[in-house]
Amino acid sequence: MKWNQASVLTASESVDAISNIMMESGANGVAIEDALDIVNFESDPFGELMDISTINHIQEGAKVVAYFPETIFLPEVLPSIQSRITELASFGLDIGVNDVSIEEVVESDWATAWKKYYHPVLISRYLTIVPDWQDYTPHSADEHIITLDPGMAFGTGTHPTTRLTLQALEVVLRGGETVIDVGTGSGVLSIASKYLGANEVYAYDLDEVAVRAAKENMALNPIAADVHVSANNLLEGIDIKANVIVANILADIIILMVPDAYRQLADDGYFIISGIIEDKVASVLDVVTANGFDVDQTFKQRDWYAFILTKKIEE
Repeated sequence: MKWNQASVLTASESVDAISNIMMESGANGVAIEDALDIVNFESDPFGELMDISTINHIQEGAKVVAYFPETIFLPEVLPSIQSRITELASFGLDIGVNDVSIEEVVESDWATAWKKYYHPVLISRYLTIVPDWQDYTPHSADEHIITLDPGMAFGTGTHPTTRLTLQALEVVLRGGETVIDVGTGSGVLSIASKYLGANEVYAYDLDEVAVRAAKENMALNPIAADVHVSANNLLEGIDIKANVIVANILADIIILMVPDAYRQLADDGYFIISGIIEDKVASVLDVVTANGFDVDQTFKQRDWYAFILTKKIEE
Protein backbone atom coordinates (compact mmCIF):
# COMPACT_ATOMS: atom_id res chain seq x y z
CA MET A 1 0.00 0.00 0.00
CA LYS A 2 1.11 3.54 -0.68
CA TRP A 3 0.95 6.20 2.01
CA ASN A 4 0.85 9.97 1.88
CA GLN A 5 2.63 12.15 4.38
CA ALA A 6 1.27 15.51 5.51
CA SER A 7 3.83 17.62 7.41
CA VAL A 8 3.08 20.74 9.42
CA LEU A 9 5.80 23.12 10.58
CA THR A 10 4.45 24.68 13.74
CA ALA A 11 5.35 25.66 17.31
CA SER A 12 5.93 23.32 20.24
CA GLU A 13 2.79 24.48 21.99
CA SER A 14 0.51 23.19 19.23
CA VAL A 15 1.88 19.71 18.49
CA ASP A 16 -0.70 17.86 20.59
CA ALA A 17 -3.66 19.74 19.13
CA ILE A 18 -2.40 19.32 15.55
CA SER A 19 -1.73 15.64 16.11
CA ASN A 20 -5.32 15.24 17.26
CA ILE A 21 -6.60 17.08 14.17
CA MET A 22 -4.59 14.76 11.93
CA MET A 23 -5.88 11.61 13.62
CA GLU A 24 -9.47 12.85 13.44
CA SER A 25 -8.94 13.57 9.74
CA GLY A 26 -8.05 9.95 9.01
CA ALA A 27 -4.31 9.66 9.68
CA ASN A 28 -3.09 6.25 10.81
CA GLY A 29 -0.41 7.78 12.98
CA VAL A 30 1.79 10.78 13.62
CA ALA A 31 5.44 11.44 14.39
CA ILE A 32 6.68 14.60 16.08
CA GLU A 33 9.98 16.42 15.86
CA ASP A 34 10.43 19.23 18.35
CA ALA A 35 13.50 21.45 18.62
CA LEU A 36 12.78 21.81 22.34
CA ASP A 37 13.38 18.09 22.84
CA ILE A 38 17.08 18.47 22.22
CA VAL A 39 17.24 21.62 24.33
CA ASN A 40 15.45 19.86 27.16
CA PHE A 41 17.69 16.80 26.96
CA GLU A 42 20.65 19.11 27.51
CA SER A 43 18.96 20.87 30.44
CA ASP A 44 17.67 17.69 32.10
CA PRO A 45 19.64 17.01 35.32
CA PHE A 46 19.18 13.27 34.85
CA GLY A 47 20.62 13.25 31.34
CA GLU A 48 19.65 11.08 28.41
CA LEU A 49 20.86 7.65 27.39
CA MET A 50 22.04 8.65 23.96
CA ASP A 51 24.55 10.84 22.20
CA ILE A 52 22.60 13.96 21.23
CA SER A 53 25.23 14.98 18.69
CA THR A 54 24.34 11.98 16.54
CA ILE A 55 20.71 13.02 16.08
CA ASN A 56 19.61 14.68 12.84
CA HIS A 57 16.89 16.84 14.34
CA ILE A 58 14.79 19.90 13.59
CA GLN A 59 16.56 23.04 14.79
CA GLU A 60 13.64 25.43 15.29
CA GLY A 61 9.97 25.09 16.14
CA ALA A 62 8.26 21.73 15.75
CA LYS A 63 7.11 19.42 12.98
CA VAL A 64 4.06 17.14 13.04
CA VAL A 65 4.17 14.42 10.38
CA ALA A 66 0.93 12.51 9.75
CA TYR A 67 0.59 9.37 7.64
CA PHE A 68 -2.56 8.83 5.56
CA PRO A 69 -3.44 5.70 3.54
CA GLU A 70 -3.84 6.20 -0.19
CA THR A 71 -7.59 5.60 0.18
CA ILE A 72 -7.85 9.10 1.67
CA PHE A 73 -7.54 11.79 -0.98
CA LEU A 74 -5.42 14.35 0.87
CA PRO A 75 -6.07 17.33 -1.46
CA GLU A 76 -9.72 16.95 -0.52
CA VAL A 77 -9.26 16.92 3.26
CA LEU A 78 -6.28 19.27 3.46
CA PRO A 79 -8.34 22.52 3.36
CA SER A 80 -10.29 21.35 6.41
CA ILE A 81 -7.06 20.41 8.20
CA GLN A 82 -5.49 23.78 7.44
CA SER A 83 -8.62 25.61 8.58
CA ARG A 84 -8.72 23.74 11.89
CA ILE A 85 -5.03 24.37 12.51
CA THR A 86 -5.43 28.09 11.78
CA GLU A 87 -8.39 28.17 14.18
CA LEU A 88 -6.12 27.02 17.02
CA ALA A 89 -4.71 30.55 17.16
CA SER A 90 -8.13 31.79 18.28
CA PHE A 91 -7.77 29.55 21.35
CA GLY A 92 -4.50 31.24 22.23
CA LEU A 93 -2.18 28.56 20.86
CA ASP A 94 0.98 29.54 19.02
CA ILE A 95 0.84 27.75 15.63
CA GLY A 96 4.22 29.02 14.43
CA VAL A 97 4.83 29.30 10.69
CA ASN A 98 1.94 26.88 10.00
CA ASP A 99 3.47 25.55 6.80
CA VAL A 100 1.78 22.39 5.45
CA SER A 101 3.29 20.08 2.82
CA ILE A 102 2.40 16.69 1.27
CA GLU A 103 4.55 13.91 -0.13
CA GLU A 104 4.29 10.20 -0.90
CA VAL A 105 6.06 7.69 1.33
CA VAL A 106 6.58 3.95 0.95
CA GLU A 107 5.05 1.70 3.61
CA SER A 108 8.36 0.32 4.88
CA ASP A 109 9.53 3.81 5.78
CA TRP A 110 6.18 4.69 7.36
CA ALA A 111 6.15 1.59 9.52
CA THR A 112 9.56 2.03 11.14
CA ALA A 113 11.02 5.51 10.62
CA TRP A 114 9.27 7.07 13.61
CA LYS A 115 10.92 4.64 16.03
CA LYS A 116 14.28 6.39 15.68
CA TYR A 117 12.97 9.25 17.82
CA TYR A 118 12.47 7.06 20.89
CA HIS A 119 15.22 5.99 23.29
CA PRO A 120 15.41 5.03 26.98
CA VAL A 121 14.78 8.12 29.10
CA LEU A 122 16.00 8.64 32.66
CA ILE A 123 13.17 10.62 34.26
CA SER A 124 14.48 10.54 37.82
CA ARG A 125 16.49 8.36 40.17
CA TYR A 126 13.61 5.88 40.34
CA LEU A 127 11.82 6.12 36.98
CA THR A 128 13.12 5.19 33.53
CA ILE A 129 10.99 4.89 30.39
CA VAL A 130 12.07 2.31 27.82
CA PRO A 131 10.48 1.66 24.38
CA ASP A 132 9.48 -1.98 24.24
CA TRP A 133 11.64 -2.66 21.16
CA GLN A 134 14.88 -1.64 22.89
CA ASP A 135 17.07 -3.55 25.34
CA TYR A 136 17.95 -1.79 28.57
CA THR A 137 19.89 -2.76 31.69
CA PRO A 138 18.80 -0.99 34.92
CA HIS A 139 21.46 1.05 36.69
CA SER A 140 20.24 0.19 40.20
CA ALA A 141 17.98 -2.26 42.01
CA ASP A 142 15.41 0.44 42.89
CA GLU A 143 15.04 1.71 39.32
CA HIS A 144 11.49 1.26 37.99
CA ILE A 145 11.37 0.45 34.27
CA ILE A 146 8.24 1.70 32.50
CA THR A 147 7.95 -0.19 29.22
CA LEU A 148 5.99 1.63 26.51
CA ASP A 149 4.99 1.11 22.92
CA PRO A 150 3.87 4.59 21.88
CA GLY A 151 2.58 3.40 18.51
CA MET A 152 2.69 6.38 16.20
CA ALA A 153 0.39 8.68 18.13
CA PHE A 154 1.98 9.03 21.55
CA GLY A 155 5.34 9.88 23.06
CA THR A 156 7.45 7.96 25.55
CA GLY A 157 8.18 10.61 28.13
CA THR A 158 10.63 12.67 26.11
CA HIS A 159 8.51 15.82 26.17
CA PRO A 160 9.27 18.10 29.12
CA THR A 161 5.61 18.22 30.21
CA THR A 162 5.62 14.45 30.74
CA ARG A 163 8.94 14.53 32.55
CA LEU A 164 7.80 17.31 34.88
CA THR A 165 4.55 15.48 35.65
CA LEU A 166 6.35 12.25 36.46
CA GLN A 167 8.72 14.08 38.78
CA ALA A 168 5.74 15.74 40.50
CA LEU A 169 4.08 12.34 40.99
CA GLU A 170 7.27 11.09 42.58
CA VAL A 171 7.06 13.95 45.08
CA VAL A 172 3.47 13.38 46.25
CA LEU A 173 2.94 9.61 46.10
CA ARG A 174 3.77 7.72 49.28
CA GLY A 175 1.72 4.53 48.81
CA GLY A 176 -1.92 3.49 49.01
CA GLU A 177 -3.39 6.48 47.15
CA THR A 178 -6.29 6.66 44.70
CA VAL A 179 -5.13 8.45 41.54
CA ILE A 180 -7.13 9.84 38.61
CA ASP A 181 -5.13 10.36 35.40
CA VAL A 182 -7.01 12.74 33.10
CA GLY A 183 -6.05 12.63 29.41
CA THR A 184 -3.97 9.51 29.90
CA GLY A 185 -2.62 9.22 26.32
CA SER A 186 -0.05 6.42 26.35
CA GLY A 187 -0.86 5.65 30.00
CA VAL A 188 2.64 6.49 31.21
CA LEU A 189 1.46 8.52 34.22
CA SER A 190 -0.85 5.76 35.39
CA ILE A 191 1.89 3.15 35.10
CA ALA A 192 4.31 5.37 37.00
CA SER A 193 1.68 5.91 39.71
CA LYS A 194 1.46 2.17 40.27
CA TYR A 195 5.24 1.85 40.46
CA LEU A 196 5.26 4.68 43.01
CA GLY A 197 2.78 2.88 45.27
CA ALA A 198 -0.69 4.04 44.25
CA ASN A 199 -3.41 1.57 45.17
CA GLU A 200 -6.23 2.43 42.73
CA VAL A 201 -5.58 4.24 39.44
CA TYR A 202 -8.27 5.45 37.05
CA ALA A 203 -7.10 6.52 33.59
CA TYR A 204 -9.42 8.49 31.30
CA ASP A 205 -9.11 9.87 27.79
CA LEU A 206 -11.67 11.26 25.36
CA ASP A 207 -9.91 9.58 22.42
CA GLU A 208 -10.67 5.88 21.88
CA VAL A 209 -7.25 5.51 20.19
CA ALA A 210 -5.63 6.66 23.42
CA VAL A 211 -7.77 4.28 25.47
CA ARG A 212 -6.64 1.33 23.35
CA ALA A 213 -3.00 2.43 23.47
CA ALA A 214 -3.12 2.87 27.25
CA LYS A 215 -4.59 -0.59 27.74
CA GLU A 216 -1.88 -2.11 25.55
CA ASN A 217 0.82 -0.33 27.56
CA MET A 218 -0.70 -1.47 30.86
CA ALA A 219 -0.31 -5.01 29.54
CA LEU A 220 3.42 -4.38 28.99
CA ASN A 221 3.77 -3.47 32.67
CA PRO A 222 2.28 -6.17 34.92
CA ILE A 223 2.23 -3.84 37.92
CA ALA A 224 -0.39 -1.76 36.07
CA ALA A 225 -2.66 -4.67 35.14
CA ASP A 226 -5.42 -3.45 37.48
CA VAL A 227 -5.49 0.18 36.25
CA HIS A 228 -9.03 1.16 35.26
CA VAL A 229 -8.85 2.58 31.71
CA SER A 230 -11.90 4.00 29.94
CA ALA A 231 -13.11 6.77 27.65
CA ASN A 232 -14.41 9.89 29.32
CA ASN A 233 -14.56 13.65 28.80
CA LEU A 234 -12.23 15.02 31.48
CA LEU A 235 -13.94 14.44 34.87
CA GLU A 236 -17.53 14.67 33.69
CA GLY A 237 -19.73 12.13 35.45
CA ILE A 238 -16.88 10.75 37.56
CA ASP A 239 -17.79 10.11 41.20
CA ILE A 240 -14.48 9.05 42.72
CA LYS A 241 -12.76 10.76 45.62
CA ALA A 242 -9.08 10.88 44.72
CA ASN A 243 -5.95 11.57 46.72
CA VAL A 244 -4.17 12.68 43.54
CA ILE A 245 -5.60 14.02 40.28
CA VAL A 246 -3.06 14.45 37.50
CA ALA A 247 -3.60 16.15 34.14
CA ASN A 248 -0.88 16.64 31.53
CA ILE A 249 -2.97 18.30 28.84
CA LEU A 250 -3.41 21.68 27.16
CA ALA A 251 -3.69 24.70 29.45
CA ASP A 252 -7.08 25.72 28.08
CA ILE A 253 -8.43 22.22 28.74
CA ILE A 254 -7.05 22.22 32.28
CA ILE A 255 -8.99 25.41 32.94
CA LEU A 256 -12.24 23.66 31.97
CA MET A 257 -11.76 20.85 34.50
CA VAL A 258 -10.64 22.85 37.55
CA PRO A 259 -14.07 23.00 39.31
CA ASP A 260 -14.58 19.24 38.87
CA ALA A 261 -11.05 18.55 40.08
CA TYR A 262 -11.70 20.52 43.27
CA ARG A 263 -14.89 18.57 43.88
CA GLN A 264 -13.30 15.14 43.29
CA LEU A 265 -10.08 15.77 45.23
CA ALA A 266 -9.74 14.76 48.87
CA ASP A 267 -9.26 17.70 51.22
CA ASP A 268 -5.63 16.73 51.82
CA GLY A 269 -5.04 15.65 48.21
CA TYR A 270 -2.88 16.95 45.39
CA PHE A 271 -3.89 18.25 41.96
CA ILE A 272 -0.96 18.00 39.51
CA ILE A 273 -1.25 20.00 36.30
CA SER A 274 1.20 20.11 33.40
CA GLY A 275 1.32 20.89 29.69
CA ILE A 276 1.42 24.61 30.45
CA ILE A 277 3.57 26.82 28.25
CA GLU A 278 5.00 29.97 29.87
CA ASP A 279 2.53 32.31 28.15
CA LYS A 280 -0.39 30.41 29.71
CA VAL A 281 0.85 30.25 33.29
CA ALA A 282 -0.86 33.42 34.54
CA SER A 283 -4.28 32.54 33.09
CA VAL A 284 -4.15 29.00 34.51
CA LEU A 285 -3.07 30.16 37.96
CA ASP A 286 -5.81 32.80 38.01
CA VAL A 287 -8.41 30.09 37.49
CA VAL A 288 -7.03 27.55 39.96
CA THR A 289 -6.65 30.11 42.75
CA ALA A 290 -10.16 31.44 42.10
CA ASN A 291 -11.45 27.89 42.49
CA GLY A 292 -9.90 27.18 45.87
CA PHE A 293 -6.39 25.91 45.11
CA ASP A 294 -2.98 27.02 46.36
CA VAL A 295 0.29 26.36 44.52
CA ASP A 296 2.33 23.98 46.64
CA GLN A 297 5.26 23.39 44.26
CA THR A 298 6.33 24.61 40.83
CA PHE A 299 8.30 22.58 38.28
CA LYS A 300 9.89 24.20 35.23
CA GLN A 301 11.90 23.04 32.26
CA ARG A 302 12.67 25.71 29.69
CA ASP A 303 9.30 27.19 28.62
CA TRP A 304 7.14 24.45 30.18
CA TYR A 305 5.59 24.39 33.65
CA ALA A 306 3.93 21.91 35.97
CA PHE A 307 2.34 22.63 39.34
CA ILE A 308 1.38 20.68 42.43
CA LEU A 309 -1.78 22.27 43.82
CA THR A 310 -3.48 21.77 47.18
CA LYS A 311 -6.84 22.92 48.50
CA LYS A 312 -6.73 26.21 50.37
CA ILE A 313 -6.87 25.83 54.12
CA GLU A 314 -9.91 27.51 55.67
CA GLU A 315 -8.94 29.92 58.42
